[in-house]
Formats: sequence, C-alpha cells, structure tokens
Amino acid sequence: MHDLPDDREGRPAEQPLLPGHNTARSALTCRYRCGNACSHDAPNRTLNPYFGDVVRRALSRRGVLKSGAVLALATGGVTATAVAAESGATPSGARPARGLDFEPVVPNNADAVTVPAGYAQQVVIRWGDAVLPGAPRFDPRGQSAKAQAGQFGYNCDYMALLDLPRRHGHQLLVVNHEYTNEEIMFFGYDPANPTREQVEIAWAAHGMTVLVVRPDRNSGRLWPVAGDALNRRITATTPIALSGPAAGSDLLKTAADPTGRRVLGTLNNCGGGVTPWGTVLTGEENFNQYFANAAAVTDPVAKARLARYGLPGGASQRKWERFDDRFDIAREPNEPNRHGWVVEIDPHDPHSTPRKRTALGRFKHEAAEPRLTRDGRVALYMGDDERFDYLYKYVSAQAHRKGGGASARAHNMTLLDEGTLYVARFTGDSPADRIDGTGTLPDDGAFDGGGEWIPLATGTTSHVPGMSAEEVYVFTRLAADKVGATKMDRPEDVEPHIHTGRVYVALTNNKDRGATGKAGPDEANPRTGNKHGHVLELDEHRSDAAAKTFRWRLMLICGDPDDPSTYFAGYDKEQVSPISCPDNIAFDEHGNLWLATDGNALGSNDGLFAVPVKGPQRGHVKQFLTVPRAAETCGPIITGDRVLVAAQHPGESDGATAENPGSAWPDGPGTLPRPSVVSVWAERRRG
Repeated sequence: MHDLPDDREGRPAEQPLLPGHNTARSALTCRYRCGNACSHDAPNRTLNPYFGDVVRRALSRRGVLKSGAVLALATGGVTATAVAAESGATPSGARPARGLDFEPVVPNNADAVTVPAGYAQQVVIRWGDAVLPGAPRFDPRGQSAKAQAGQFGYNCDYMALLDLPRRHGHQLLVVNHEYTNEEIMFFGYDPANPTREQVEIAWAAHGMTVLVVRPDRNSGRLWPVAGDALNRRITATTPIALSGPAAGSDLLKTAADPTGRRVLGTLNNCGGGVTPWGTVLTGEENFNQYFANAAAVTDPVAKARLARYGLPGGASQRKWERFDDRFDIAREPNEPNRHGWVVEIDPHDPHSTPRKRTALGRFKHEAAEPRLTRDGRVALYMGDDERFDYLYKYVSAQAHRKGGGASARAHNMTLLDEGTLYVARFTGDSPADRIDGTGTLPDDGAFDGGGEWIPLATGTTSHVPGMSAEEVYVFTRLAADKVGATKMDRPEDVEPHIHTGRVYVALTNNKDRGATGKAGPDEANPRTGNKHGHVLELDEHRSDAAAKTFRWRLMLICGDPDDPSTYFAGYDKEQVSPISCPDNIAFDEHGNLWLATDGNALGSNDGLFAVPVKGPQRGHVKQFLTVPRAAETCGPIITGDRVLVAAQHPGESDGATAENPGSAWPDGPGTLPRPSVVSVWAERRRG
C-alpha cells in the first residue's frame, strides 16, 4: 500500500504518492494498468452535467447508524474463519437471503485468497500454464514470446463459462488478459530499455484465452484440458476484422492496412459479456497508454481528438513504439483509432476471426452486457471507465433469431453491426436550491431521479450536429460531449438483472470531485471526493430495453459503514461488511448481486461481496472472499456449484520487482506472483 486515506488514521504510509496520484491502488498498478490516468486531468473538459450534481438532488443521509464492523488482520493460511459479529453476519434469528448462507470474511491483508469457513478453493490456471498443444512448462527465467503465445496470459480479468452441449462433462472458460507489468514479470528488466524479446512476450501475454475445462464431479474444482482442439490464445498481434458502419473509414486506415478493415491485436481487455447466440464480447479499456508521441501532431482538430482520449504526448511506458511503428502516433496517427472497441469472438470456432464492432462506439470500454428488448432486439449496456465520462447503450436494428442453426447464427452475427448507439442523461427529482451540500435529506426524501437515452448514430446516420456517423463511432466521447450527456464517476461494469432486467451500474470512484476547479458535491454524493464509489439501479420505461427513458436510484453508497455518508439500501449499517470501489458485477441464480472491488480505499485487500437486491435483506452486503496482497478481484462467475474469480496483479505493490516480489501467491516463497483463476466451493458437510 502506498498511501493511507484519511479513514486509516494511525497507520504509517509506506510509500509517497506520485504527483496527482489519488487512488488506493499502488503507483505501480497505475503506471502499467492505465498509464497513470489518475495523475492527469480527466480528458472530459466539457461543462456537461456531472452525475455528482444529479445524485446530490436525490441523495442524503437517513441518519447516522453506528457500525460494528471491525477491520481485522487475517492470519495463517489460505482459509480464515470469519468473525461474524464483527464483519456483518446475519443477525441472530434472522434468515439469510437464499444463496447467501455464509459467514462473511473479515477484511484482511493476507497474502492469500481468504474464503468463508466451510469453503474450499483451487487455483484453476496461472499465468504461464500451458493452453495450446506443445506449450512448455512455465520457466520464469527462461520466458520466450513463442512459449507465452501458447500459455495462459497475464492479468486475467473478465471471464465467461460456457456449456459445450456436444461434450458432456466439459465446459469452455474464456478469460481476458488486461495488461502486463514487465517490472514484476521479468528478472533484470530495465523500464528505460526493454528488449525486443520482452516486448514480444508482453504482446503475447495480452489478449484472451479460450480453454476447455472439466468440472470435478465431487467438488467445485475445474481441471484445465491443456492442448484441447478448442483451446485458443488471442494476443496483441492476432489479426482482427473491423466491422460495422465505421469499417473502411479513412479514420481507420494505416500504411499497414490501407483498407481500414483489418487490425492487429486487442489491447487492455477488461469487462465483457456473453451474447444470446453464444459469442463472447470483450471491451478494450485503457488502450491509450500503449501509444506514443501525440505531441508530434499539430493539426488542432486531431490534437483535440487525441487529448479527449488521453493519448500521451511523449514516449509510452512500455516503449513499444521502438519495436513497431504502429504504436508511434507520429508515424501512424490513425492506429489509436483502431483500438478502444468491443471485440466479439466465437469461442466455439478456434479458426474464426474476431471482430471489432464499430457500431458500439469507441471509448474506454468496461462491459458489454446484453438484454433482449420486448420485440426481440439486442440491447447492450456499456460504461466508459474514466472520471467524468458516460454510460452508453446500443440497440440492434434487427431482432435476435432463436436456435442454433447455421441460418440463425449467421443472422445473429450481424446484429452488432447495425443499430442505434445512445448515451445517458440523468436528471434529479429535487430542486437545486434545496440541496445545501451537507447531505441533508431533500424535501421529497427520494434517492431517485429520471433520465433519457440520447441517440448518437443509427447505422450511417449521425444524430449529432457537426459530426458524420463515422466520426461519431470513432470519436464517441466527443459526440457524447456535444449532446450534453451526464458525467459519471467512472462507470465500470453494467449488467441487467437476470430476472427483472433492471440495470445495475458500478461507479468505482472519482476522488477529483470537489477538487479545485472540479465539480463539487452538490447532488451526486454527500461526500467531497468520491473515493469509495457507489452502485446505481436503473429501471427502463415499462422494463423494455428499447425504451428511451428510465428511472434511477442509488442502491449503495460505498465505504465504511461507520461513515454517515454511506448508504446500504436502508439496511442496518451495523450488520454490513465494509465495501469500497465496486468494479465488476455478477448475479447468482437467485438474483443476488455480487460485486468485485478494485482499489479498496479502506486499507484491506480487495474482495468479492454479495448483496440481495430485494426482500428484507436488500442492502445486506456480505464479504465472500478477499484476494492476495495488492491484487484486484475480477471476473466473478457465480454458479450453483462454484464461485470463480480472477485474482489480477497479485504483488503489484510499489517497489516490487521480479527480484523483490510483493507477493508469493499462489506458489509460495521464492516464486514470482502469478495472476490466476480461482474456484471456490462449499465443502460437503458430513452428518
């Protein structure tokens, strides 16, 4: 941990912040994950309404409830017995929500995956484990690009677990690999002078893995089937097609691809989704950090476009531009435009070409979760993970066809190429003059408001004055600026509820709120500096995903339950687990909401939390697990048999190197930390 927020008084800081660095992540994570985005001004300089302003009209404290949550340090091993009374256990005599009958894990700083008493765990697959036929055993001191191209990639994030109907007893696990941290991957790494081999290993460690797994009949274990014919690695050099209305645009053409229809690789893959026809969507997020030399561009329009997407003026962190001209904006000014899309892959066909779907817009994509409209069309919900950026929706022009036949599948594979792209505008229910900035309950006592989806483009038709449709798709942020979309606090995962269709949005944090020259805490949130984030519920008109209007409310205002600015859907704050920085979202078969955190600002490891969204337990947040030291919890999958999480960047603490690792997980002392997929399940009780 590199800095201590003000709610961690009495603990000495271990490392100073970088200039402008203001998150609970380590500075090392910020450098390699997002290119120090938090140390720069947010790219959105518009005067559009800030979601903090909107929520403030509808949010206030409902009284201060004393919390009994106690921050404790877990010790000893990978399974810690929860202290229920101190961490948010169900009150004595109360029945837990269906599917959530576990004792919450106590917040901790253990270098382990800590799970509730009565649960077991298994590392399913690690960075460097074999995926393709002939891939060698991982050798941390003998890595090669050829080996990595056949091995499980680095920093696993989003995951999908798909059935294989024709192969009983097997499933398909699809995993994103968001980014690499060469300083803790390679012995002897010099950040100023990486070698070509190190760069090519990093290219191969990006992208995605498709892996056949075999569920264990007697436990929640998943056994990887290395070398299976369906297994696949997609990397930063895999050929990918550009499709949809912007494909072939002059804005996407380069010397290597004068057609503007074929790009190499997918970068910084974060959240995603699974389509009704069985393909997997993956969002390219912090792609800007891989490019260099934006300052060489002198045209004012081009410079403004680059600035809105946060492209660096000088050298990149990884120096890839030294080894491939496409990462040098001075040489290939359009190459950044070919990243920042949602990519669709067919995991059932290892020979298929992935496609970047330009109709879904270009920004820092977090999530692409589908829901069918009442007339059978496909709606996708997407967040732009940046301070003060926006929430988007796409609705296809044609309806989804049921069935697995060739004709239906061919039709469905076109649905993400033609439709309407929207951005959200939120309004509050309380007059601004009734909000005094203290969090006092507004007159209507409401935590809700309304909103509308503003169309940006439909097919080749632009709805934004002064911008062509191609410009809307390639520079979607600028289009959303023009129509007055509402600024949000880093909208990350966005998912419709599996039963109700209600849309849940994880807004991770935005500590710039209230800073000098930035939007203040007038309606979005009662706190100056939203360092813990919140969770929003959105109900579209008549529960139709094609609706143009919606109602919204805040379900959770995250943080320490003892903080009067926090809110847990009205649930007794003495009984909830502390939660900070919600990121990924999932639902279990009972409809409970599960939240993975990223950058916990309460001083303990990130974790996975569960919370009912209806009934008497609504708002009762319970911590299910924590991930190892300096790691992030990603990609949760919740089934009746197991919980899967991706433990990303373990040991990515300030000062860590391969020679001086910040974690020994998962293989123990003397080893490199290895991002891994973990399965957790309830042990059978013997009577």
